[in-house]
Amino acid sequence: MVAAKSKEKKSKFKKKQRSESDLEEIVVDIRRCSKVVKGGRRFSFSAVVVVGDRAGHVGLGLGKANEVADAIAKGTEVAQRNIIKVPMKGSTISHRVIGRFGGASLMLKPASPGKGIVAGGGARALLELSGIKDVYAKALGSRNSFNLIKAGIEGLNRIREEEAASRIRRGR
Repeated sequence: MVAAKSKEKKSKFKKKQRSESDLEEIVVDIRRCSKVVKGGRRFSFSAVVVVGDRAGHVGLGLGKANEVADAIAKGTEVAQRNIIKVPMKGSTISHRVIGRFGGASLMLKPASPGKGIVAGGGARALLELSGIKDVYAKALGSRNSFNLIKAGIEGLNRIREEEAASRIRRGR
């Protein structure tokens, strides 16, 4: 009897997995790298891709290939594997947080309803696809798009639910 219940739970979990059709993607950055070889130059491309469902799930991927389309496809595939859940308080975040990755830091602050996303570049793409509608973001340090988005994801991971944040403020 117990084994049958656990099988039901496992099957329910598999049904809850995200389908790829409800995810949107934004190509944030495409970079070209050249290598000098005997016959001339050989180019390769890297693409930074952000995917999300605008409902609290977002992921980042970096794809590298000899063609732009292949690099974007690889980046999208990697981003779909790295999706995280973003805790939200209505249309914003519950408290101020700073995410750091490499030389980049991204400060995220909650905003009042109707303010919109006040951010630029890759941070805007990340916040739009995560479903956050009202937030202030400020890039501190490096402006490298990949590191800035990684810092944003690290910051989003550090956000606590509203009750946990108030407990931390009260010291309990």
